[in-house]
Amino acid sequence: MIALIDYGAGNLTSVRKALAAVSAEVFTPSSAAELAPAAGVIVPGVGNFDATRAIDNEWRTAILRGVDRGVPLFGICLGMQYLFEGSDEAPGVPGLGLLRGHCELLPSTVKVPHVGWNALTITRPSTLLDSAEPAVASAFRRKDEPQVYFTHSYAAPVTADCVATSEHGARFAAAVERGNVFGVQFHPEKSSDAGLRILRAFVTRCSRND
Repeated sequence: MIALIDYGAGNLTSVRKALAAVSAEVFTPSSAAELAPAAGVIVPGVGNFDATRAIDNEWRTAILRGVDRGVPLFGICLGMQYLFEGSDEAPGVPGLGLLRGHCELLPSTVKVPHVGWNALTITRPSTLLDSAEPAVASAFRRKDEPQVYFTHSYAAPVTADCVATSEHGARFAAAVERGNVFGVQFHPEKSSDAGLRILRAFVTRCSRND
């Protein structure tokens, strides 16, 4: 079972529907203690980074303990930004710190928030984009690379943990991966077949922990 964390930052219905479409068994824990048996954890979210303040120390500790045990963790949009040390959007609110760096506002030279479809540029091999399913690699590397759906104002830096970038005024991390920690700035649940492939790859990765 995969734990889908609800901390009040967005509608989880579309994420649940997309996970159901890839045959994932999902539950929404009501307490941090319920994370213990999860085969994987997803932190979704939209809006201001300050919303992550609702993930208190008890939840943070449970999430980090799971990562230490090898449980796959997947952050979506705001959830991906939460994997980093923090964001300029809410300077006093710490992220999980699993990935180094801070999220910054997209350039004022372009329309912000960035809402719409953008192509991904793969920067290195990735469990989510490559290995869990052969079709993923071919889909993302053919000339007509599929686009994915973004809606965000802040973005994560391009670091060694970045596996795919996109561009809106500046290049930013669109997907990240470090060990069993994964994240995407876009919304796979709204990204048609390309997004479902990514969710299926994560579910496949989690099945090793069942």
